[in-house]
Amino acid sequence: MRNLTIRQLRTVEAVCRLGKINLAAEALGLTGPALTLQIQQLERDADVPLFDRTRGGMVPTAYGLAFLEAARAVEDSLATLEDSIGAIKGLRTGRLRLGVVSTGKYFAPQLIAAFRDQVPDIEINLFIGNRAEIIAKLRDHEIDVALMGRPPRDFEVRAQVFGDHPLVFIAPTGHPLAGVLEISRERIAQEKFLVRERGSGTRISLEIFLSDTPHKLEELGTEIASNETIKQAVIAGLGIAFISAHTIEQEVKLGRLIILDVVDTPIRRQWFTVSRLDRATTPAMQAFERFLLASGARYLPVVSKPYPANAFG
Repeated sequence: MRNLTIRQLRTVEAVCRLGKINLAAEALGLTGPALTLQIQQLERDADVPLFDRTRGGMVPTAYGLAFLEAARAVEDSLATLEDSIGAIKGLRTGRLRLGVVSTGKYFAPQLIAAFRDQVPDIEINLFIGNRAEIIAKLRDHEIDVALMGRPPRDFEVRAQVFGDHPLVFIAPTGHPLAGVLEISRERIAQEKFLVRERGSGTRISLEIFLSDTPHKLEELGTEIASNETIKQAVIAGLGIAFISAHTIEQEVKLGRLIILDVVDTPIRRQWFTVSRLDRATTPAMQAFERFLLASGARYLPVVSKPYPANAFG
């Protein structure tokens, strides 16, 4: 494997990504037969099958996936090298691929704008997705840094806290619990909930919060995979919700939603900046992480004790 080339790794990556010889060949500027010969030669050199040839296309074997991981790691290293050379030359340039869980889209633009004011020549590519999507992109080397509430545990990462993430119960303004102080867990568990999809950080936090009550979350209400839809459903009176305080600032200020005074809330979680432990940090990553640790918290909406309309400072 010492004579393995970057071209060969890029060939494996293209076939894994596109699944068809002709599509991969077109993406790489090769003919189909030439690319097939490259794959066959690589399999002979490695003495392992990289792909299963199926009617649906080329499916990577376990060996092929190992080559794919190596290909992505090499591309990360080359990007780091390019940025490092620029830093040595005194250029404050580079590229940052930033992944943000969907809850973070309410403050990510302000963070990025403030960072770009300090380092205007760093190119930022932003990806928004749910927790599972962002973790998958981080695992697959498709993003450099992720902003999320709970770092993944199935692979090693660097994780640093840059701000508080309060979670609260919300209801429409005319709800019977509006104005009630210190609502118990048992009482709030009797309400009909609008909840995020399984695996979301907010849902996991709600499940933990209600774990010592006799109620199961599956029995409480309706699953909705969008914070925006949840907010509109709550405003319409379809139920209450447990949600990030960062997502409801405008609705609370406009009097369309209230935050219920449930005991032991807001639940204080934290926002993390997360990157893979096994990759070198580029100057762009270092600059962004320094910015977050020094200034990130000031761009997060501030929530005080939850009831009633003056919830945000």
